[in-house]
Amino acid sequence: MPINVVYPMEETMQDRRPRLLSSLSVILFLLTAGGLSGITVTTKAGSNQGLDIATLSSRPDIVSGGTVLVRISGSGKMALSDVAVFLNGQDVTTSFQPEAGGRSLLGLVGGLNLGKNNLTAKAIDKHNQPYLSARLTLTNYPITGPIFSGPHEEPFYCMTQLFKLPASTQTLGPTADPNCSISTRVDYVYRTTGGVFQPLPSLTTYPTDLAQTTTSQGKTVPYIVRVETGTINRGIYETAVLHDPTKEAAPTPFNPPAAWNHRLVYTLGGGCVGGWYIQGASLGNGGILEDLMLRQGYGIAASTLNVYGNNCQDLLAAETLAMTRARFIENFGPVAFTIGYGCSGGTEASHPIADEYPGLLDGLVMGCSFPELTAAMVNNITDADLFEHYLTNGTSLTWSDAQIEAATGYPTVTTLTTIGAPNAIRVKAQGGSCNALIPTSTQYDAETNPTGVRCDIYDHLVNVFGRDPATGFARRALDTVGVQYGLEALNAGAISKQQFLDLNQNIGGYDNDGNYVTTRTVGDPAAIAAAYDSGRITYTGLGLKHTPFIDYRGYVDQPQNGNEVHSRFHSFSMRQRLVDVNGNFDNQVMLIEDGSSTTGNGLFSDTSPVLSHALTQMDEWLTTLSTNGSHPSSAWDIERAKPSDLVDACFTNKGTVKIAQLQVYQGNTTCNMLYPAFSTPRMVAGEPLENNVLKCQLMPIDRQSYKVKFTASEYTQLKAIFPQGVCDYSEPGIGQRPTDGVWQFYPFSPEL
Repeated sequence: MPINVVYPMEETMQDRRPRLLSSLSVILFLLTAGGLSGITVTTKAGSNQGLDIATLSSRPDIVSGGTVLVRISGSGKMALSDVAVFLNGQDVTTSFQPEAGGRSLLGLVGGLNLGKNNLTAKAIDKHNQPYLSARLTLTNYPITGPIFSGPHEEPFYCMTQLFKLPASTQTLGPTADPNCSISTRVDYVYRTTGGVFQPLPSLTTYPTDLAQTTTSQGKTVPYIVRVETGTINRGIYETAVLHDPTKEAAPTPFNPPAAWNHRLVYTLGGGCVGGWYIQGASLGNGGILEDLMLRQGYGIAASTLNVYGNNCQDLLAAETLAMTRARFIENFGPVAFTIGYGCSGGTEASHPIADEYPGLLDGLVMGCSFPELTAAMVNNITDADLFEHYLTNGTSLTWSDAQIEAATGYPTVTTLTTIGAPNAIRVKAQGGSCNALIPTSTQYDAETNPTGVRCDIYDHLVNVFGRDPATGFARRALDTVGVQYGLEALNAGAISKQQFLDLNQNIGGYDNDGNYVTTRTVGDPAAIAAAYDSGRITYTGLGLKHTPFIDYRGYVDQPQNGNEVHSRFHSFSMRQRLVDVNGNFDNQVMLIEDGSSTTGNGLFSDTSPVLSHALTQMDEWLTTLSTNGSHPSSAWDIERAKPSDLVDACFTNKGTVKIAQLQVYQGNTTCNMLYPAFSTPRMVAGEPLENNVLKCQLMPIDRQSYKVKFTASEYTQLKAIFPQGVCDYSEPGIGQRPTDGVWQFYPFSPEL
């Protein structure tokens, strides 16, 4: 049986009133200071100077669960023994202890009321007169959320009864709480000399097969791991860190585990299909017991709602990450920095989170990447699905494999089937991908259950996209009007005029339920505008431009490597966006190797020496930046802090042979010959490499723009296919604009 300690469930909120919050009311990240992960707001009282209050576990306006870790520091003339601290008028000075160095106090302040709280610090002299003071408003939310993601999704299905305890076949068991809450527990596991994790049988003696490990700071310690499991924001979270209960007291922020290296890795999991209306019963990247990180002394945190297979939505993922990260810091103390670590759907979450919610993730080590879900992923998979449907059901013409490849941009015709229908189901509310826990009788059907649960990405993001008043369903940002599929192939002579015309006349689109229709898909203008304003399209010009990230890829573009959706061009789409917006890509490094050459999951395997070294290099990069004393303020800061051996490179021989070479999208380079990048149907139609246009601007058809000559009847047919005109990709897309600021709160967040 695992050893565990049980804590009571945290507070919940009984009375919430909705209010529309504008992003203009949000405190900008630019106001924060004090280290890569320090979240600092200073308030000075009157003319007094020299006393600062900083929240370390979360921003002061998004505290959760009634607890926050706080640092109070002062000028040289202040004595720490003079400081008194008050929460809502109550003396909480005993919650604080001096930090190493003697110039600041660290305090775990609990008992916050829901809503606004006043934290006041005063330095009081021997005459009982304050000579320094500061005050900070703390806004506390329930541990069940929400904070900034908008109202909870309903229905919501609990899965604690399916969640397995660490190194065990036992589960957490059922919950009787409507928010799927459970009591927090602590389990201890250990790594055996045989290389597996097992429950620790005793808290007072070592098992005979206990392994030792040497951390990144050179400490050799027993390989024993403390795992905490609980519920936050309706998700199941876990944290893990090396801790020896036979020799050490229970960890606190004032007495953290001796083997912890004061760094946190937050894992983000992949998937998406079925990722709605459920709590989830799995954590990303194989669970919390990540040997690669734990053996080196890293702390790890994760939540089921940070796995896209459970929650395919980066806004809720950001909120859950913020709350779970706060819990880790409140347990163990300040972190030097937090590294986001994940693949596939994990990147669809991490890139927007880093850009729109800066301060949560200081650096990213990401594999099999997409810039985001809403454009880069969805446009590609839906185009593939529509193209495949056209070839199967919509044409009487014969298409050769070479012609299909030319018109789609894919390396092989089988890419259509691997990218298209299995993934495009996520935009289909009719017959969508509901989790098996959701009863069929409750699922949406236009005829038999029109008010049922709609399992698609747009309804899952309804807090952002809003509802169409005519249907009550979420507005959709998907659009294909004016897209000239196969244009580049036509102009290159790879397909015929007849094929080009037939393809564009018959490729069709989707209706609002995701059913195939003969007309093009028309996006909702309000949803498209919301996608850009809210940052559902990763802009790269906010927090991400200050965030170092390593783009690692196990190559799978071609048949011998897997031939599936994690195409290499997505890395270059992100790079081009960085260049467009920021003028450089100094914070991005690309590493690529053969995805079939690694053990286990070729997309993102800890057994890859390239990936494991990438974690070490990111640590070095962020350590250098944090040593400089502040969040990087320019590309120059980031570039000069980068490790000298961290450069664009491709690898051969299972990651053992490095070819240091600037990675470019297409060109006759050694790395491109080894790992060529391909295209997409939308890019063959003229969309730029950035892959971030949801709805194109239209222009009149110009016969002179084609490298083939249309007959009069063919030209008449072309104009009938595109009565409104064709895409003008030399102009920004309709509604395309920079994200409307960082740390946005969404409609009907609770007013507290």
